[in-house]
Amino acid sequence: MVTVTPKNVVTMKMRGEGRSHSRMDIKVRDIETIVDEPIERGGTNLGPSPTEHLLAALISCTNVVGHRVAEKNGVKIKDMIVDAEALFDRRGAAVIEPVDIPFPEIKMTITVTAEGDEAAIASMQAELGEYCPIEKTLTNSGTKIEKIWKVTAPAAA
Repeated sequence: MVTVTPKNVVTMKMRGEGRSHSRMDIKVRDIETIVDEPIERGGTNLGPSPTEHLLAALISCTNVVGHRVAEKNGVKIKDMIVDAEALFDRRGAAVIEPVDIPFPEIKMTITVTAEGDEAAIASMQAELGEYCPIEKTLTNSGTKIEKIWKVTAPAAA
């Protein structure tokens, strides 16, 4: 029997190729994506902006880690929808003046259909922020993240 021990610290690598002042083609693993600015900011609108990608990363991390933390606590998630709204201080990105906390506030509404007892669901909710690396990075930089949970049980069959 072979035992495989996963690495706890890994090196992530990506490559970005600038196509214009606003567009960057990103390659990671065997995936290519585009980061771009909207037309009103001189971009071609072929992909989310860098700051939109940051918010998308938080939403995606909430989903992935949320499912893992749920499983750890014996909660079975049937589905999850995460809506996010961020207050973004654009002065830094617009090169007006440096900003210490570009995203002072983010509000996430996490709508989940899940099976589990109340204590397990409460543990899942509490632990999410402890494990999600994107949330940790944002909160440690001064961003206040408010999470509004809407948890329902699956409909009876």
